[in-house]
Amino acid sequence: MRKILVVDDEAAIRQLITYNLQKAGYEVDEAADGQTALDKATTGSFDFIILDLMLPELDGLDVTKRLRKQDITTPILILTAKHDEADKIIGLELGADDYMTKPFSPRELLARVKAIRRRSEPVATIKATTVYFDKVSWEVDRHHLVRNGQNLNLTKKEYELLTYLVANQNKVVTREQIMAHVWQTQEAVMSRMVDIQISHLRDKIEADPKQSRFLLTVRGYGYRLGVSHIEK
Repeated sequence: MRKILVVDDEAAIRQLITYNLQKAGYEVDEAADGQTALDKATTGSFDFIILDLMLPELDGLDVTKRLRKQDITTPILILTAKHDEADKIIGLELGADDYMTKPFSPRELLARVKAIRRRSEPVATIKATTVYFDKVSWEVDRHHLVRNGQNLNLTKKEYELLTYLVANQNKVVTREQIMAHVWQTQEAVMSRMVDIQISHLRDKIEADPKQSRFLLTVRGYGYRLGVSHIEK
């Protein structure tokens, strides 16, 4: 049975979410503030976290940031009553997997949970063991790159994005294609998120991110990734 941590400071919302998750066959634990959520998420074993942004002690953005800094890759669905796109972008940039704006229907919540679970595996397969970007190497089954003997950790989304781009190396892919395959959505807010994640990857694989050699922008269309060579 999959276990989900539900974090919200409003008891009625926690009860509503918990009731519907349990009805769908999930085991559920709860937290009413950010610090408790962080403690439970770092010491317990969860398959999923539903996390409100506006919380006492630590807010949802702080919780997400601290979990990802500890390399805890548990999928996170953030909840927000705000309609400010910036909060959603920040949450996704910090490593959350998706967001929902309150109010929401239990049916939509369950659908989002299932969708994120389905894409928890790599979005594409690569017939290779190691991919090289000049002096940077990537073993495709690992969540880090190696530069000069040092590991550069990849977030879950960076890993999925790099997997997709390498699987389509030397092909131009649009933002819409990336959103569909990596985020499984066409929502406009994700277009900006694609650009942010592309920038993060450039910082890790390029010697000079401002003069890209491998991850190129094709103006008016999308992006194209090249590699030095691949070992199979």
